[in-house]
Amino acid sequence: MLQKLLYPLFAICLIATSTHAQPGKKLSSSAKADNISPLTRQYISPVKILWKEGQVNNIEQLLKPGISQADLANRNMAILKNDGSGKKASILLDFGKELQGGLEIVTGMWGPKNVPLKIRVRYGESASEAMSDVGGPKGATNDHAIRDFTTLAPWLGRIQLAESGFRFVRIDLEEENAELQLKEVRAIFTYRDIPYIGSFKSSDERLNKIWETGAYTVHLNMQEYLWDGIKRDRLVWVGDLHPEISTVNSVFGYNEVVPKSLDLSKETTPLPGWMNGISTYSMWWIILHYDWYMQNGDLNYLKQQKEYLSGLVKQIVAKVGDDNREKLDGTRFLDWPSSENPKGIHAGLQAMTVWSLATASKISTLVGDKETADLCNKTVARMRKYVPDPNGSKQAAALLAITGLMPAEKANKDVLSVGGAANFSTFYGYYMLEAKAKAGDHQGAIEVIRQYWGAMLDLGATTFWEDFNMDWIANASRIDELVPEGKKDVHGDYGAYCYVGFRHSLCHGWASGPTAWLTEHVLGVKVVEAGCKAIKIEPHLGDLKFVEGTYPTPYGVLKIKHTKLANGKIKTDINAPKGVRIIQ
Repeated sequence: MLQKLLYPLFAICLIATSTHAQPGKKLSSSAKADNISPLTRQYISPVKILWKEGQVNNIEQLLKPGISQADLANRNMAILKNDGSGKKASILLDFGKELQGGLEIVTGMWGPKNVPLKIRVRYGESASEAMSDVGGPKGATNDHAIRDFTTLAPWLGRIQLAESGFRFVRIDLEEENAELQLKEVRAIFTYRDIPYIGSFKSSDERLNKIWETGAYTVHLNMQEYLWDGIKRDRLVWVGDLHPEISTVNSVFGYNEVVPKSLDLSKETTPLPGWMNGISTYSMWWIILHYDWYMQNGDLNYLKQQKEYLSGLVKQIVAKVGDDNREKLDGTRFLDWPSSENPKGIHAGLQAMTVWSLATASKISTLVGDKETADLCNKTVARMRKYVPDPNGSKQAAALLAITGLMPAEKANKDVLSVGGAANFSTFYGYYMLEAKAKAGDHQGAIEVIRQYWGAMLDLGATTFWEDFNMDWIANASRIDELVPEGKKDVHGDYGAYCYVGFRHSLCHGWASGPTAWLTEHVLGVKVVEAGCKAIKIEPHLGDLKFVEGTYPTPYGVLKIKHTKLANGKIKTDINAPKGVRIIQ
């Protein structure tokens, strides 16, 4: 349903007709790469007038479908008028769900003729953000994308305005003694027009919605490159890519945005630099390449990483002391909520070093680099002799469990399960779920997904956030309403570190972990041979009555359905494409 509503399949037609080539001349491949966008534009009308002030008339006209064209009939205009007798004419529009793109305004005719009018436009991922001022007490900014600006609306014309991530738009008529006629105000939704090949449907609609929301969050970030967030930062952060690419593998299959983003990270980080200035982010780059290879089976692409990988491995190994402890420089970072726990960070970095070097060994063996593989294996063997305490950090405990440095059952019992979803985070929550699965606590993980990611949905989210804390729920307003008297503004009043208040991104790809996790552990899809040549099917339904879904492979779509019988056993039906061997 989500895909049918939002992603009409007309990108091919647009791409084929949107070149600037002269008649009879063919574009070179480089010209095509430079001049043809992989993105589609769709025009979305608002679904609700959430608020208005001043002299505003016939504003419901803006909810009707538009055609992107001014005309001389000048009928059925929405009117914003300032005559000095009251407050500025202003409106707040709700487009129904988070979007990446800009805004189009089509105007009518007003007197005096041909005079443009100054308007102020504010985008918001929440209603309260769209009502805020840059530099105000709740931290609204114009970082990375301009979301609060003034511009001129033409007389009898059309303008298309700045890109950002938003759901809500406020428009104020700034001119005194003026009348603004609006024929249309529509979002310009910019996205890759690609099918959702993977799917997930279970007996729990809450889990189904969480899976879809994670998929949509990543889809919005699949722009020219794979971004972390569509409002902020709109950058390729390599650590953020890991949950995102796990979701891409589960939902979309191969897409060129992934190798394009991995290559950009390598090209912009000559050694001995760390990607994004963070040692673990270079480690994620290694892990990502192996995961991408397992999904798509492109050994030639993996071989292209050989020289850089060898140098990166030597750089990582040089940061391991004679006492077998990591001594990484650069920014020592797992995620933001763990950043004030240096002992936990050390434990997490020890585990990340082991994970990345063990993975680098696999890649080096595949590409014929025995020397690098041996170096990885020797370093991992001695690092396993030292296991730091996670110091109560769920992030560190998860990594220690995933890498086998700490028994997963112990990590789950002593750290991960304490307080349920308390101290989960949207990024490392994915690895906490992975560790719980390794401990056999699939039901506990399902309950955390319902509680933690489900709470964002309860607050009006249509995409998942840069971070979320269960403590924010108490007396919080929804993001799709103006904050009622006596309620907390869940967007403006909370956040920390780099995401205080309205700077907080409400569409962040690293928060999509449950989508990939539900596909792998509940639907039970685990790729065990490169290129999806062999897939193990091992479902864990927990309290679910059934689960069914699809998974993209290079050979076609894998279809699966699991049904829990009255005796508790699982009946499984599988329809695998030719070329994919199923292991049960």
